[in-house]
Amino acid sequence: MADPTERPSRKVKRATLDDVAQCAGVSYQTVSRVVNGHPSVAVVTRSRVLAAIDKLGYRPNRAARSLATRRSNTIGIVGFDTRYYGPAQMLVNIESVLKREGYGLAFTSIDDGTVAAVQRAISEISNQDLDGVVMIAPLAGVDVESIADLFGDMPFVMIDVKPGEAVHSVAIDQAHGVRAVVQHLVALGHRNVCEISGPLRWNDARERHETLRSTLAAAGIEPGPSIESDWTAAGGFAAAQRLLATRAPCTALVVGNDQMALGAIRALRDAGIRVPEDVSVTGFDDIPEAAYFDPPLTTVRQDFEALGQQCVEYLTNVIKAPQTPRHQRVLYPTFVVRSSTAEPSQAS
Repeated sequence: MADPTERPSRKVKRATLDDVAQCAGVSYQTVSRVVNGHPSVAVVTRSRVLAAIDKLGYRPNRAARSLATRRSNTIGIVGFDTRYYGPAQMLVNIESVLKREGYGLAFTSIDDGTVAAVQRAISEISNQDLDGVVMIAPLAGVDVESIADLFGDMPFVMIDVKPGEAVHSVAIDQAHGVRAVVQHLVALGHRNVCEISGPLRWNDARERHETLRSTLAAAGIEPGPSIESDWTAAGGFAAAQRLLATRAPCTALVVGNDQMALGAIRALRDAGIRVPEDVSVTGFDDIPEAAYFDPPLTTVRQDFEALGQQCVEYLTNVIKAPQTPRHQRVLYPTFVVRSSTAEPSQAS
């Protein structure tokens, strides 16, 4: 027998499209277009609708949407080595855009970039009901077209592949960033330029390394020694120590990413070498801490937020129009000058 003193629980009413429309001052149809990612909504209107969605805590009824559109509204991501800053930022920003656009997320990772490993990952993630897949594919020497064929009819977009790949892909132009670094150093008067590269099995590391050497050569400068490292601060520290042991002349050190640059600066300091008075140092990525290094780091900023936005936009286009011709969207990084570079000293 029910307790007459017990109050019935009050069920919270779930916000509807009509509620959002009324809050935003737009029509039901406009809200529906925003929720479904339709491009024909003005930016200001879309922002107003999204603000109303956020205010009311509206969540689309995904089951109903799936029946209506024959889509799951779920995107799969195949990631690689998200221990490192670049891949981690790619994943975080793609996830953020997908959630903002109302998509669910399924994630799997691979330990290496071989076709066999990718095939296992695609097989695993394809067991789920997905509308499409984003794949982070950073390793050099992998046949990207063979991997693309593994997706079959599944819409996909790849990121972090090498430039010019004829697959659905989005890339940041690494060469553009390195050329800006070299032009900066040459303009300052540097002629003895050494390098600490990332692991050359990665597309980005190889592209940065090869562009550095070719750009220096084009400027009539013989590239100095290059030490391959592993993206970490500890790796940069050890690589700088190895470089110092060669006793090669060096007034500028181009480092493959900011974390390695941090370690390299420490190794130079431990050896009594001042930055930038004795050796200028540059990095790549512009991690949030780069502006607070001692000295603040001259580096190349990669816009991972824009990469995530372009990736999701491209994938939704492919989902809606599967015959979209395969091509690569290219974004350009920004060169950021700070205090870790200067003219070479006369003593150098």
